[in-house]
Amino acid sequence: MKMLKGSFSLSDALRATHQSSRSFVASADACVQMSELIAGSALDGRGDELQGRAVLVLTKDQLTAALTLLELDGIASRIVLYPPDLTLEHLSYVVEYAKVEAIVTDRSDFGPSMPNVRYFVPCARNIVPQRCDRSSQYETEWILLTSGTFGPPKLVVHTLSSLAGAIRPCRAAVPGEVVWSTFYDIRRYGGLQIFLRAALTGTSLVLASHLEATGEFLVRAAAHGVTHMSGTPSHWRRALMYSSARLIDPEYIRLSGEIADQAILNNLKSHYPQAAVAHAFASTEAGVAFEVNDGLAGFPAAVVENTPNVEMKVKDRSLRIRSSRTAVKYLGSEFLQPLKDEEGFVDTGDMIELREGRYHFVGRRDGVINIGGLKVHPEEVEAVINRHPQVHVSLVRTRKSPIIGALVVADVVLKAVEQSCPPDTHELQGNILRFCRDSLSSYKVPAAINFVPSLAMAESGKLVRRDA
Repeated sequence: MKMLKGSFSLSDALRATHQSSRSFVASADACVQMSELIAGSALDGRGDELQGRAVLVLTKDQLTAALTLLELDGIASRIVLYPPDLTLEHLSYVVEYAKVEAIVTDRSDFGPSMPNVRYFVPCARNIVPQRCDRSSQYETEWILLTSGTFGPPKLVVHTLSSLAGAIRPCRAAVPGEVVWSTFYDIRRYGGLQIFLRAALTGTSLVLASHLEATGEFLVRAAAHGVTHMSGTPSHWRRALMYSSARLIDPEYIRLSGEIADQAILNNLKSHYPQAAVAHAFASTEAGVAFEVNDGLAGFPAAVVENTPNVEMKVKDRSLRIRSSRTAVKYLGSEFLQPLKDEEGFVDTGDMIELREGRYHFVGRRDGVINIGGLKVHPEEVEAVINRHPQVHVSLVRTRKSPIIGALVVADVVLKAVEQSCPPDTHELQGNILRFCRDSLSSYKVPAAINFVPSLAMAESGKLVRRDA
């Protein structure tokens, strides 16, 4: 549906916040001044062909995607963000259910035959004069794709208003010199939040590249003077393994996307004592709900009752959220469950427990391990193991058992130690197990501890969870 826009588009925001600033958006091999984009086009001046159309953005790198998004909001009736880690086998499904009419791409290897797609528009980093008539703008829908384990992705409908509902200007030591960066890709919800912060608040943005190692990205982030940085706890654990993590000097660190346990919060504060370390609860469907800034895992019970502009409740131990920041609906198969319940609440599927006036996340409802009829949340066990002084990170999973069906086992990555004095692994296994027994019910204690060199991490920045 075509709807005339009644609020700012990203193009309007550029004019309002970046007109005279020195802000920029940078990738591994290019840097573009935000001011260049105000009257420029990354679509070879062909934006007029996309007015009022449902447009899918399919690019190789983040910078090209960023330039395209800045131009398309307010022109396209719908923007569909196709993440780089999603295979093209799902493209026909996305095109069908999002009613895509045009595809913007920088991929030379891309040329599918799709009868409903009338326009294939190239995009590039070369900025040319903008020729598109913006006198009639649209309330553009933003379609984000969630990464499911199996089957096609879910198509989640947002607006710029719902995406930007929690964004406020940054409080920097020197106003106007905020430089954001993120380990996330901007075509996923977590990265898109940071991209929108930069566009809407007049700040700069340093983008990661999937082609560069984490250590190299940290060097580049430091060179650009990054002051604010976000990522998942897994992103940050990986970053802290590199010596170049000492090169950045952030004022603010933000974690989201996974449970922020006490171990990672403490490690970040130890590495960056000058930084404010916060963890936020947000999801593609529920939007940004709240942020915790007290340095402790979990969140005070009062947050449920007293968070401005967000309503929350706990039902069946699951956190439910209702606000103007939640997504509008799902697009896609008629077999999908409704995004919201009859009262407008989104069931996040994140399970929480109240302990001494503070709620703690214990894991996902769909990630529970069943041990002889007893339920174990892997994340709860990992939070205990990760507190061990010699553990860098852990992943708890199941192993089949002929007697009780499944056993809890833990894969553990140890912190780097001097090669001259490697740990006694047998003794350390026993030590970690005693550590677990002191804090967990007996059925939650792993039956085995496996020391591994690394753990797989998905493009979303979350640990890859597979049952053995």
